[in-house]
Amino acid sequence: MEALLSIFSAFGLSASAGLNAYIPLLVIALLARYTDLLKLQPPWDALTSPWVIGLLLILLMIEFFADKAPAVNHINDIIQTFVRPTAGAIAFAASAGVIGDLHPVLALGLGIIVAGTVHTVKAAAVRPAVTAATAGIGNTPVSILEDMISTILSILAVVIPLLIAVLMILFTSWVVWRLWRSANRIRPTA
Repeated sequence: MEALLSIFSAFGLSASAGLNAYIPLLVIALLARYTDLLKLQPPWDALTSPWVIGLLLILLMIEFFADKAPAVNHINDIIQTFVRPTAGAIAFAASAGVIGDLHPVLALGLGIIVAGTVHTVKAAAVRPAVTAATAGIGNTPVSILEDMISTILSILAVVIPLLIAVLMILFTSWVVWRLWRSANRIRPTA
């Protein structure tokens, strides 16, 4: 059961990295350093270094402010196209590495896919729609909401990983339902 919960946790953390690259890494680092909730195996235990935690805080602040500034947020999303999947891979491998049965290449690959998918939906669909619908005014509140979701999801992924599984199933079902519904609207009626 511990292995399954670690996998759920890894999926939640990597999905969170698709919204904000540094929040889940910082959550992992702080929880592993200051609590018994997470014990990282080498080489992922390097995340608990005070230097790494400080660097993550600086990078988080840079991304936080860049993502709130009009026009800069689109440039930030382009840069984050490479950073967020990488952060997702690290988050997945570090948290799944607790169990040791999952091959590191598989863990890294799954993290890249999950974080990359979340980032792609955010950067290619959600943000352009918000920009178009609100003339860019809605980007700052949406960015703040994304940071809040990323933080809550990261913490819950470690503390209550089974809840993450339920949330992921509900979200996937909702996306499939929306796609099915929009596909049925497009079809011409005979």
